[in-house]
Amino acid sequence: MIAEGAARAYAAPQKMHRGSVLGHVITIAQQKGGSGKTTIAANLAVAFVKQGKRVALLDTDPQGSLGRWCMTRFQGGTEDVDFATASAWGVTYECDKLRKSHDVILIDTPPKIDSDLKPALRESDLVVVPVAASQLDLWATESIVDMANREKREILVVLNRAKAGTRVADEVAKDLKSLDAPIAKTVLGNRVAFAETLGHGKAVLEGGRGASPEEVKALAKEIAKRLK
Repeated sequence: MIAEGAARAYAAPQKMHRGSVLGHVITIAQQKGGSGKTTIAANLAVAFVKQGKRVALLDTDPQGSLGRWCMTRFQGGTEDVDFATASAWGVTYECDKLRKSHDVILIDTPPKIDSDLKPALRESDLVVVPVAASQLDLWATESIVDMANREKREILVVLNRAKAGTRVADEVAKDLKSLDAPIAKTVLGNRVAFAETLGHGKAVLEGGRGASPEEVKALAKEIAKRLK
Protein backbone atom coordinates (compact mmCIF):
# COMPACT_ATOMS: atom_id res chain seq x y z
CA MET A 1 0.00 0.00 0.00
CA ILE A 2 1.45 3.35 -1.01
CA ALA A 3 0.83 6.19 1.42
CA GLU A 4 -1.06 9.19 0.16
CA GLY A 5 1.27 11.86 -1.11
CA ALA A 6 4.29 9.54 -1.17
CA ALA A 7 6.56 10.27 -4.12
CA ARG A 8 9.41 8.16 -5.52
CA ALA A 9 12.60 10.15 -6.03
CA TYR A 10 15.07 9.44 -8.83
CA ALA A 11 18.01 11.01 -10.60
CA ALA A 12 16.53 12.98 -13.45
CA PRO A 13 18.20 12.51 -16.85
CA GLN A 14 17.69 16.14 -17.81
CA LYS A 15 18.04 19.60 -16.29
CA MET A 16 15.46 20.77 -13.82
CA HIS A 17 13.37 23.89 -14.31
CA ARG A 18 12.69 24.37 -10.63
CA GLY A 19 11.41 27.82 -9.78
CA SER A 20 11.20 29.00 -13.40
CA VAL A 21 8.79 26.85 -15.41
CA LEU A 22 5.65 25.34 -13.91
CA GLY A 23 4.74 21.91 -15.19
CA HIS A 24 1.64 21.12 -17.21
CA VAL A 25 -1.11 19.00 -15.67
CA ILE A 26 -2.89 16.44 -17.84
CA THR A 27 -5.92 14.67 -16.37
CA ILE A 28 -7.08 11.37 -17.87
CA ALA A 29 -10.82 11.12 -17.20
CA GLN A 30 -13.73 8.96 -18.30
CA GLN A 31 -16.97 8.02 -16.57
CA LYS A 32 -17.02 4.46 -17.86
CA GLY A 33 -14.61 1.86 -16.52
CA GLY A 34 -12.42 -0.09 -18.91
CA SER A 35 -11.75 2.85 -21.20
CA GLY A 36 -7.97 2.54 -20.84
CA LYS A 37 -7.20 5.55 -18.62
CA THR A 38 -4.37 3.87 -16.71
CA THR A 39 -2.86 2.36 -19.85
CA ILE A 40 -2.81 5.75 -21.54
CA ALA A 41 -1.38 7.50 -18.46
CA ALA A 42 1.49 5.01 -18.13
CA ASN A 43 2.32 5.01 -21.83
CA LEU A 44 2.21 8.80 -22.10
CA ALA A 45 4.49 9.05 -19.06
CA VAL A 46 7.16 6.96 -20.77
CA ALA A 47 6.69 8.84 -24.04
CA PHE A 48 7.23 12.19 -22.31
CA VAL A 49 10.30 10.86 -20.48
CA LYS A 50 11.72 9.88 -23.84
CA GLN A 51 11.09 13.47 -24.98
CA GLY A 52 13.46 14.55 -22.19
CA LYS A 53 10.76 15.73 -19.80
CA ARG A 54 10.62 15.23 -16.05
CA VAL A 55 7.36 13.38 -15.39
CA ALA A 56 5.18 12.72 -12.34
CA LEU A 57 2.17 10.43 -12.08
CA LEU A 58 -0.62 11.21 -9.62
CA ASP A 59 -3.09 8.40 -8.91
CA THR A 60 -6.48 9.40 -7.50
CA ASP A 61 -8.18 6.09 -8.32
CA PRO A 62 -8.69 3.96 -5.16
CA GLN A 63 -8.13 0.85 -7.28
CA GLY A 64 -4.47 1.86 -7.47
CA SER A 65 -3.61 0.23 -10.80
CA LEU A 66 -1.23 3.02 -11.80
CA GLY A 67 0.56 2.63 -8.47
CA ARG A 68 0.99 -1.10 -9.07
CA TRP A 69 2.46 -0.33 -12.48
CA CYS A 70 4.90 2.17 -10.96
CA MET A 71 5.98 -0.21 -8.18
CA THR A 72 6.53 -3.00 -10.70
CA ARG A 73 8.59 -0.59 -12.79
CA PHE A 74 10.66 0.55 -9.82
CA GLN A 75 11.28 -3.02 -8.66
CA GLY A 76 12.54 -3.81 -12.15
CA GLY A 77 15.18 -1.11 -11.75
CA THR A 78 13.59 1.66 -13.83
CA GLU A 79 13.00 4.82 -11.81
CA ASP A 80 12.46 7.47 -14.46
CA VAL A 81 9.11 8.84 -13.22
CA ASP A 82 7.92 10.16 -9.89
CA PHE A 83 4.72 8.84 -8.33
CA ALA A 84 2.26 10.10 -5.74
CA THR A 85 -1.26 9.32 -4.63
CA ALA A 86 -3.99 11.66 -3.45
CA SER A 87 -7.62 11.67 -2.50
CA ALA A 88 -9.82 13.65 -4.85
CA TRP A 89 -9.60 16.73 -2.64
CA GLY A 90 -5.84 16.37 -2.16
CA VAL A 91 -5.14 16.89 -5.85
CA THR A 92 -4.63 20.65 -5.58
CA TYR A 93 -2.01 20.29 -2.84
CA GLU A 94 -0.09 17.59 -4.75
CA CYS A 95 -0.23 19.49 -8.04
CA ASP A 96 1.08 22.65 -6.39
CA LYS A 97 4.14 20.67 -5.24
CA LEU A 98 4.72 18.66 -8.39
CA ARG A 99 4.41 21.61 -10.79
CA LYS A 100 7.52 23.18 -9.27
CA SER A 101 9.79 20.27 -10.16
CA HIS A 102 8.21 18.50 -13.14
CA ASP A 103 7.46 19.34 -16.75
CA VAL A 104 4.41 17.06 -16.97
CA ILE A 105 2.03 15.76 -14.29
CA LEU A 106 -0.40 13.04 -15.40
CA ILE A 107 -3.46 12.42 -13.20
CA ASP A 108 -5.27 9.08 -13.36
CA THR A 109 -8.86 9.36 -12.08
CA PRO A 110 -11.52 6.84 -11.00
CA PRO A 111 -14.27 5.82 -13.45
CA LYS A 112 -17.01 8.11 -12.20
CA ILE A 113 -18.29 11.63 -12.62
CA ASP A 114 -19.22 13.67 -9.57
CA SER A 115 -17.93 16.52 -7.45
CA ASP A 116 -14.80 14.50 -6.54
CA LEU A 117 -13.54 14.91 -10.09
CA LYS A 118 -13.73 18.70 -10.08
CA PRO A 119 -10.42 19.35 -8.27
CA ALA A 120 -8.50 17.36 -10.89
CA LEU A 121 -10.29 19.11 -13.73
CA ARG A 122 -9.63 22.54 -12.23
CA GLU A 123 -5.89 21.81 -11.98
CA SER A 124 -5.69 20.61 -15.58
CA ASP A 125 -4.11 22.30 -18.56
CA LEU A 126 -5.61 19.51 -20.66
CA VAL A 127 -8.25 16.83 -20.02
CA VAL A 128 -7.68 13.69 -22.09
CA VAL A 129 -10.85 11.63 -22.47
CA PRO A 130 -10.30 8.09 -23.82
CA VAL A 131 -13.24 6.55 -25.64
CA ALA A 132 -13.19 2.83 -26.38
CA ALA A 133 -14.78 1.90 -29.66
CA SER A 134 -18.32 1.21 -28.42
CA GLN A 135 -21.53 3.18 -28.28
CA LEU A 136 -21.70 2.71 -24.48
CA ASP A 137 -18.35 4.46 -24.09
CA LEU A 138 -19.43 7.22 -26.42
CA TRP A 139 -22.60 7.87 -24.38
CA ALA A 140 -20.56 7.95 -21.15
CA THR A 141 -18.22 10.53 -22.67
CA GLU A 142 -20.86 13.22 -23.01
CA SER A 143 -21.06 13.90 -19.26
CA ILE A 144 -17.27 14.13 -18.85
CA VAL A 145 -17.02 16.55 -21.76
CA ASP A 146 -19.87 18.61 -20.31
CA MET A 147 -18.20 18.83 -16.89
CA ALA A 148 -14.81 19.78 -18.38
CA ASN A 149 -16.46 22.45 -20.52
CA ARG A 150 -18.22 23.89 -17.47
CA GLU A 151 -14.84 24.14 -15.77
CA LYS A 152 -13.50 25.81 -18.95
CA ARG A 153 -10.76 23.22 -19.38
CA GLU A 154 -9.24 22.29 -22.72
CA ILE A 155 -10.25 18.78 -23.81
CA LEU A 156 -8.87 16.15 -26.17
CA VAL A 157 -10.98 13.06 -26.89
CA VAL A 158 -8.95 10.00 -27.89
CA LEU A 159 -10.44 6.99 -29.66
CA ASN A 160 -8.91 3.98 -27.89
CA ARG A 161 -8.96 0.20 -28.36
CA ALA A 162 -10.21 0.62 -31.89
CA LYS A 163 -10.27 -2.33 -34.27
CA ALA A 164 -9.45 -0.97 -37.69
CA GLY A 165 -11.98 -1.71 -40.39
CA THR A 166 -14.83 -2.69 -38.07
CA ARG A 167 -18.24 -1.13 -38.40
CA VAL A 168 -18.48 -0.14 -34.72
CA ALA A 169 -15.10 1.62 -34.78
CA ASP A 170 -16.13 3.55 -37.88
CA GLU A 171 -19.50 4.47 -36.35
CA VAL A 172 -17.98 5.65 -33.07
CA ALA A 173 -15.31 7.67 -34.89
CA LYS A 174 -18.05 9.36 -36.91
CA ASP A 175 -20.30 10.01 -33.89
CA LEU A 176 -17.42 11.52 -31.90
CA LYS A 177 -17.70 14.56 -34.13
CA SER A 178 -21.03 15.40 -32.46
CA LEU A 179 -19.26 16.00 -29.13
CA ASP A 180 -18.42 19.55 -28.08
CA ALA A 181 -14.72 18.73 -27.90
CA PRO A 182 -11.66 18.37 -30.14
CA ILE A 183 -10.87 14.84 -31.34
CA ALA A 184 -7.29 13.57 -31.46
CA LYS A 185 -5.98 12.71 -34.90
CA THR A 186 -4.18 9.75 -33.33
CA VAL A 187 -6.20 6.58 -32.81
CA LEU A 188 -4.94 3.88 -30.41
CA GLY A 189 -5.58 0.37 -31.64
CA ASN A 190 -6.87 -2.62 -29.70
CA ARG A 191 -3.45 -4.23 -29.34
CA VAL A 192 -2.19 -7.00 -27.04
CA ALA A 193 1.12 -5.16 -26.63
CA PHE A 194 -0.48 -2.60 -24.32
CA ALA A 195 -1.56 -5.26 -21.80
CA GLU A 196 1.64 -7.30 -22.15
CA THR A 197 3.99 -4.41 -21.42
CA LEU A 198 1.84 -2.83 -18.69
CA GLY A 199 1.93 -6.00 -16.61
CA HIS A 200 5.72 -5.83 -16.51
CA GLY A 201 5.91 -2.17 -15.49
CA LYS A 202 6.78 -1.17 -19.03
CA ALA A 203 5.23 0.73 -21.93
CA VAL A 204 4.89 -0.14 -25.59
CA LEU A 205 7.79 2.21 -26.39
CA GLU A 206 9.96 -0.24 -24.46
CA GLY A 207 9.23 -3.39 -26.41
CA GLY A 208 5.73 -3.22 -27.83
CA ARG A 209 5.16 -4.89 -31.18
CA GLY A 210 3.48 -3.64 -34.32
CA ALA A 211 2.03 -0.16 -34.64
CA SER A 212 1.47 0.52 -30.92
CA PRO A 213 4.76 2.39 -30.26
CA GLU A 214 4.17 4.71 -33.20
CA GLU A 215 0.61 5.39 -32.05
CA VAL A 216 1.78 6.40 -28.56
CA LYS A 217 4.57 8.59 -29.92
CA ALA A 218 2.10 10.31 -32.22
CA LEU A 219 -0.38 10.93 -29.40
CA ALA A 220 2.34 12.32 -27.11
CA LYS A 221 3.50 14.70 -29.82
CA GLU A 222 -0.08 15.80 -30.49
CA ILE A 223 -0.61 16.52 -26.79
CA ALA A 224 2.72 18.33 -26.47
CA LYS A 225 1.75 20.68 -29.30
CA ARG A 226 -1.53 21.50 -27.52
CA LEU A 227 0.29 22.27 -24.28
CA LYS A 228 2.51 24.81 -26.03
